[in-house]
Amino acid sequence: MNDTFLKACRGEAVSHTPIWIMRQAGRYLPDYHKVRSQMSFLELCKTPEKAAEVTLQPVDILGVDAAILFSDILVTLEAMGMDLDFQEKQGPVLANPVRCQADLDRLIVPDPMEKLGYVMAAIQLLRKELATRVPLIGFSGAPFTLSTYAIEGGSSKAFWNTKKMMYTNPELYHGLMRKITDCTITYLQAQAEAGAQALQIFDSWAGVLSPGDFAEFALPYVQDIIKALQPAGVPLIYFANNCAGLLDLTKTSGADVLGIDWRVDIPTAIKVFGPDIAIQGNLDPIALLLPEDKLEKRIAAILERGKAAKGHIFNLGHGILPETPPEKAKFVVDTVHRLSKRS
Repeated sequence: MNDTFLKACRGEAVSHTPIWIMRQAGRYLPDYHKVRSQMSFLELCKTPEKAAEVTLQPVDILGVDAAILFSDILVTLEAMGMDLDFQEKQGPVLANPVRCQADLDRLIVPDPMEKLGYVMAAIQLLRKELATRVPLIGFSGAPFTLSTYAIEGGSSKAFWNTKKMMYTNPELYHGLMRKITDCTITYLQAQAEAGAQALQIFDSWAGVLSPGDFAEFALPYVQDIIKALQPAGVPLIYFANNCAGLLDLTKTSGADVLGIDWRVDIPTAIKVFGPDIAIQGNLDPIALLLPEDKLEKRIAAILERGKAAKGHIFNLGHGILPETPPEKAKFVVDTVHRLSKRS
């Protein structure tokens, strides 16, 4: 097996800098659209054979060093009792948002095998397919990010209802965060038991919080999850998007690897994180549109900066965008492998 990704997570010597791409199994690939045209997005997530097929596509097409399970962070909220739908051009919609104690009381902390067994089935299928190839990453949303969807009822720009609850009804807010945290712990534990070889926690909306609010309303729950998962013995990755002002706080999450977006300079992150944390990132996703010579220079600069980290996993600073030409993603993977190859 090509285990460079796992070695980099642990800070071990590697033959080349490993690369995988957030959202690598998805809408920029024509092969994905062929599968997606047969069913709704949620049906795809819940059909283990098809979810596994889509997960494998970027491994076959791009040659990445790790696969990440095809799913969605919001399936946990559905399992907890929320009505989830994905609408074209609008994105996720949760028709019964949490706004009062009664809304919170109706949510459950589900048995992950009972409510999310399709995820574990996909993981088991993928481990068989990937046995001699590359590791498999499982994932979940972070409690704060999931709470914004639960409270807002979907995506948001101002996060009015979320911050209103934080500031005016902290007891309700923390009650929701506790339930989501408990659900996330059991869900990720089940993924590890099913065969996931690393776990990433996505905090897509962490950057909308001030450092003080992040420390009070978000970080403690991430720390609880990571502490609970450490006995699983797999690398734990925490990615807080738009995290430039939160580096010193994310350092305390307990994660083995911290993902950084393109707004953060790698040497700055290394200085803050210290010698015990590996780094993942951090090419701007839209930089894939650069001419190949300029794109190669950016890749080379990131690789050079990453050498000083305990371990470096090349990735984008956020998910690859649907409009990205697949051949540009392939160019990035090939270039990372070529430029970082150790003699």
